[in-house]
Amino acid sequence: METTSQAVAQAPAAEGQEQLSSARRTVDGYLLAPFPWYGLDEAFTGPRWLMQVGTAADGAVEHGSVGHGDEPSVKNEYAVGTAGEPKEKFAVVVTVAANPVRRSADGTGLLEATSVSSAAWLAGVGLLSFTWPGQMDHSLRDDWLEQQTETAWALADDLAGPDWSTLSLPVDGVPTPFHYRESEFGWVLAGSTQQGVHVGAYGRGMSAYGLGFAMIKDISTYA
Repeated sequence: METTSQAVAQAPAAEGQEQLSSARRTVDGYLLAPFPWYGLDEAFTGPRWLMQVGTAADGAVEHGSVGHGDEPSVKNEYAVGTAGEPKEKFAVVVTVAANPVRRSADGTGLLEATSVSSAAWLAGVGLLSFTWPGQMDHSLRDDWLEQQTETAWALADDLAGPDWSTLSLPVDGVPTPFHYRESEFGWVLAGSTQQGVHVGAYGRGMSAYGLGFAMIKDISTYA
């Protein structure tokens, strides 16, 4: 899969709950990005919040996420008395700079290109970071997470495969095709925009079918 190696390597930590509360409160990293950020469009009227950006080895911002709805915790619990209805209803939008293969800042190597698969993988890992099967012992979670992360990588590398369907959603008001899949933990989707970025998203409790995406005019409104 073509993706930015350094940024992707940081994805599990960047999207994880442990860093969320302390790192997401500042907008500074988002303001350094040379590309536009995307979130849900104006049809969504609930809470919006920053998460964290991911950077390359030279410090350049490569990707980042913003949240909508309830702030998720690391669990997969369901409300008592509402079968199949999750307690937390959220959608996270991941923006990934659409970069070609390019030389690293220090000139010592090449950075791999980013693609829709990059956005799909970051979204898949993002969903995993807020998921923990309730029947699983705490000591086994690291092994489970590693296994599921490898699965998310394989799925993102095969967007034309049977695990994905096609979903058309508006991006800046224009119907846009997305790759979409569901799992017992939530849903993941990924596509591209006309503004030089790839968009991934993941969520739980909020239907992906009614979502729309739009360029964020002022990222500070999420802070």
